[in-house]
Amino acid sequence: MWGLGAILEVAVVVCALTKGSFRRYLCLNLYMLCSLVVSIVRYQKLNDYGFSSDEYAYFYYYSDAVLTIFLYFALITLYVHVFDEMKAERYVRSLAVLLLAGTALFSYEVVQQSSHKMLTHFFFELSQNLYFVGLVLTYVLWGAILKLRETRTQLIQLVLSLGLYFSGFAATYALRNMYPSFHHGAILQFIGCALPLAWAYAFWRLSPDARMAPARVAAMVPR
Repeated sequence: MWGLGAILEVAVVVCALTKGSFRRYLCLNLYMLCSLVVSIVRYQKLNDYGFSSDEYAYFYYYSDAVLTIFLYFALITLYVHVFDEMKAERYVRSLAVLLLAGTALFSYEVVQQSSHKMLTHFFFELSQNLYFVGLVLTYVLWGAILKLRETRTQLIQLVLSLGLYFSGFAATYALRNMYPSFHHGAILQFIGCALPLAWAYAFWRLSPDARMAPARVAAMVPR
């Protein structure tokens, strides 16, 4: 699963470059490249120190927080694409930075009472909270797509797959909080493969300018 995930991350970038979508969705592709590098280093740490080592655990949680922040900004660029005709890019980016700062402050307040490995706990809490924030923002974006009758098929595919990704990670973190003994590694690996697979499909099979029939989008709007 680890190797498959790395191959799919490469596939996303290759498909985007081949089909001319790399620059259009630059942040998404840079996230995939960053995720590929992190996957390789994680695997090296795992081989060198073992799964139960502090070195592997520290690198895993620190890198996970960085990747989550990167994915958060990738999500914001999808907001920019949806609202591009409204010229709201500056407002979207400003609100995104404020929301990220607020999430980081909330995470700090949660862990500040912990004197043991506070920095590690902070990054874990930040990553966990950003998954929930990303989940909410993705479904808010989906609601905006429905209301605005957005019909770009590739953009819709990217947003929907990201919503499923955030949902899977948020649910996994929730289960871990309720059941500390819950083993989530295999589930996270599966979810980690699903996102690049969906994005590779979107870049390879769907043209950036292809549009869904307006009637199909209208049918998704609750009456």
